[in-house]
Amino acid sequence: MADDLRDQFEGLVGELRPKLHRYCARMTGSAVDGEDIVQDALMKAFAALPSVGVVDNPEGWLFRIAHNTALDFLRRRARGPMMQHDEALDMIAAPDSPDRDHEAATMTLRTFMRLPALQRSAVILKDVLDHSLEEVASITGASEAAAKSALQRGRVRLREIAREPADVSLPMLSDGMRARLITYVEGFKIGDFDTVRAMLADDVKLDLVAKMRKQGKSEVGAYYAAYAAAQRWAYAAGVVDGMAAMIVYDREVSLETPAYFVALDFDGDRLVSIHDFLYARYAMDSVDLSLLDRAPRSQ
Repeated sequence: MADDLRDQFEGLVGELRPKLHRYCARMTGSAVDGEDIVQDALMKAFAALPSVGVVDNPEGWLFRIAHNTALDFLRRRARGPMMQHDEALDMIAAPDSPDRDHEAATMTLRTFMRLPALQRSAVILKDVLDHSLEEVASITGASEAAAKSALQRGRVRLREIAREPADVSLPMLSDGMRARLITYVEGFKIGDFDTVRAMLADDVKLDLVAKMRKQGKSEVGAYYAAYAAAQRWAYAAGVVDGMAAMIVYDREVSLETPAYFVALDFDGDRLVSIHDFLYARYAMDSVDLSLLDRAPRSQ
């Protein structure tokens, strides 16, 4: 029975993981933070399986865990309580709007961060992921009236944001960070993986998202063998959701549209964290991406 539950859970996770990531990335404004929250939520769900048994609505159950995990993350990031209770704020009457607002699906991740948490959650669940109002209320723990009001107010605010002049900003990386990133990406371009490995911190962490995790210079160093042998990929240095990143293109598909990205975190001159989205390309959805050098052509 336990094996059956585990198999069912793993099958459900495989199907829902992209949707869970779309939700968590928009709740936090970051594809990388969103993936960390998804992994944390799935571990919580798996640990709870033996005591919960059969779940009537497994998708709603997983989304509720992911929602609460995201709120915990946001509280920690704010180093204090969130704003006033969102349900009380959102019971204020708001203008009605169409049942579905397709504009929300095209918003960048950071745009959603300009909404209060309940409005943000309601818009993402309803307009991006197509949940019903009843499901929105169940996942967020709000009443249906509060969920509907939050949805309406969130839609109105997103339309106001869409009418604002575009805020064009340059990627905010220090000169040192930019130089380290370019050196790292250049190693991939010319196949100099000895230089790349030399940049690793002793306790570097690798998350090959949805595939495996490794830690330590020797274990992570072995990860580069597949890249060294591959001829399929082309690379550029860039910034994704404010983080240094290597942008990866699939030569067999397009040298104009990136296939996925690898988010990188440096501490001084050492690389301490790698989030490689090779197996989780759904993370490209609505990220804020800027190139620091030209997109590859025939490199």
